[in-house]
Amino acid sequence: MDKGDIFLNLLEKSSLIIVLFIIISKIKGFKYIFQKEIYRKRDLVVISIIFSLLAILGTYNGIKVNGSLANTRIISVVSGGILFGPVVGITSGIVSGTHRLLIDLNGITSIPCFISSIFAGILSGYASKRGKEEYKWLVGIICGMVSESITMILIFFISKPHDVAVSIITKIYIPMIVGQIGIGFLVTIVQAIKKEKEEIAALQSKLALDIANKTLPYFRSINEESLKIICNIIKEEINSDAVAITDLDKVLAYVGVGEDIYSDCTKELSYTTKKAMNQNKILNIKVNKDEHSLSKIVNLKTAMIIPLTDSSGVIGTLKIYYTEKYEMSHSKQSLAIGLSQIISTLMEVSKIEKIKEAKNKAEIKALQTQINPHFLFNALNTITSFIRINPDKARQLIINLSTYMRYNLEVSDNLIDISKELEQVKAYIEIEKARFGDKLNVIYKIDEDIKFQMPSLIIQPLVENAIIHGIRKNGGNGTVVIGIKKNDKNVKIWVENDGVTIDEEIIEKVYKDNMPENKIGLYNVHLRLKLLYGKGLNIYRLNPGTKIEFEI
Repeated sequence: MDKGDIFLNLLEKSSLIIVLFIIISKIKGFKYIFQKEIYRKRDLVVISIIFSLLAILGTYNGIKVNGSLANTRIISVVSGGILFGPVVGITSGIVSGTHRLLIDLNGITSIPCFISSIFAGILSGYASKRGKEEYKWLVGIICGMVSESITMILIFFISKPHDVAVSIITKIYIPMIVGQIGIGFLVTIVQAIKKEKEEIAALQSKLALDIANKTLPYFRSINEESLKIICNIIKEEINSDAVAITDLDKVLAYVGVGEDIYSDCTKELSYTTKKAMNQNKILNIKVNKDEHSLSKIVNLKTAMIIPLTDSSGVIGTLKIYYTEKYEMSHSKQSLAIGLSQIISTLMEVSKIEKIKEAKNKAEIKALQTQINPHFLFNALNTITSFIRINPDKARQLIINLSTYMRYNLEVSDNLIDISKELEQVKAYIEIEKARFGDKLNVIYKIDEDIKFQMPSLIIQPLVENAIIHGIRKNGGNGTVVIGIKKNDKNVKIWVENDGVTIDEEIIEKVYKDNMPENKIGLYNVHLRLKLLYGKGLNIYRLNPGTKIEFEI
C-alpha cells in the first residue's frame, strides 16, 4: 500500500470519526454538556469517556502498515484536550494509549504510540488554556502534527528492526500529519454548538427585554389586577399554557389554563415552590397534584419555578406551566434566568418608587402643614383691635381666619379644585387688608369659569411673600396681582407686586435648593412643585417689584 492509498484510507477513517462525533453532539444530553462554560466532575467524566472511546475506535479502525497501525487516535485525544482541557486530554491519552499498548504488546510501534498518546493529551490540555478561542482549531491541528511527529521520532529511535521502522515512517508520516486536519473539524463542531448556545441566549435575552418593556408600566403600581396583566403578557410572549406569580406565602396571580376554576384553595404554595425559594434556584419539575391541584383537571405536566429576589433576598416566584413534557433545555434555562433577573429588577424598581413616593408625600405633608406663627399672632391682634370698634368686622375676620386655618390643617396629598384654593387665598388677603387698610390693593386676573385641579397651599404662600417682602418693605403701600390663565396644554399661575424687587441672591438660593430648611414661603412652594411636577417656580425681577409664576 503506497502513501496515496494510506492517505485516502486515513481520510475515510477521519471522516467516520467526525460523523460519529456529529451524531453524538446532536444527542440532547451530550449537547447540553458541550454547551456549558464550566464543567462539573461528572461532565468531565462523560466527555473523557466519549473521546477515549473515539480514540480507541480510531485504533481499531487503523490501517496495517508493516506491522504497525496508521490510525486516527491522536485526532480524538488532541481534540478532547484542546476543547475541554487537560483532564479530558490526559485521560483519553492514557486510556487510548494503554489500549494501543495492550492490544499489541510486542508490536513494533506499541510503545512509541503509548508514549505519544499521553504526550498528545498533555500537550493539547496545556494548549487549551493558551491563545484565543477563534484560533483553537489551528492550535489543535498544530498539536496533532507535533504529537504525530513525536510518534515518528520515537519509532525511529525505539522500534526494531530499524529498517522496518524507517519504512513505516516513510509510508505513514505524511498521511498521518495531513490527517490532523480532522482535529480542526472536531473543534469547529463544538465551537458551533457553543455559538448556537450564545445565539439562543441572545434571543432569549431579547425576549426577556421585550417582556420587561411591556410589563414595566404595570410594575409601577403592583396589585392583583396588574400582576394578572403581567402574567398574561409573559404567557403570551413565551407561549406557555399558564403563568403564576407568588410571594413568600401564597399565589398572588394566576392566568392560563384552569384560570376559570382556580380557587382560593389552590393559592397555598407547594413544597417544591418553597424549596425553590429556600435554595434560590430555578427548578424544572413534572407537575403533580401536590404541586398544582389543577394538574389532573387541566393536564398540566411541566413547570418552571423561578425565584424572584430584591435587595433583601427572595421575595417570591414566577411559575411557568406547560401542558406538555419539557426538559430544562439551554433555551428555556436562558429565558428563565433572563426573566428572573429582569422581573426581580422591575420589582426592586417598583419598591424604590413606592419608597420615593412615600417620601415625597411625607415631605409635601410636612411643607403643607407649616404655618407662619407671626401671621397667626398678627391676625389675632388685628381681630382683637376690631372687637370693640367693629364687632361685625371682627366676626368676619374670625371666619376668614378659621377658613385659612382649616385649609392648613386639613390638607392632603390629593389635588383640590382651584375654587377651594382661591377661597383660602382670599381669606388670607382679607385678614391682611384688615391690617393695612387702603394701603394694600389686590387685583385678580383670573379667567372666568376656570376649573382645574391643583395641589393645596401653593398660591397663598406666594401672595404672603409678595405682601411681606414686597409691599410691607415698601412702607405698606402697593398692589398685588394674582393671575390665572388656562391654555390648551396647561394653566399658568402668577403672583406679582410693585413693591421691593427680590434680590438676585435669594433667587439663586431658591433655584439651587440652598435655602435654610427652616424657611417657608418661596422655597417651600418651589420644592413642592419640583416634587410633584419636576419643575419649580420661575422668578422674575421687575422694575419695581417681583413676578413669580409656575405652570400646572
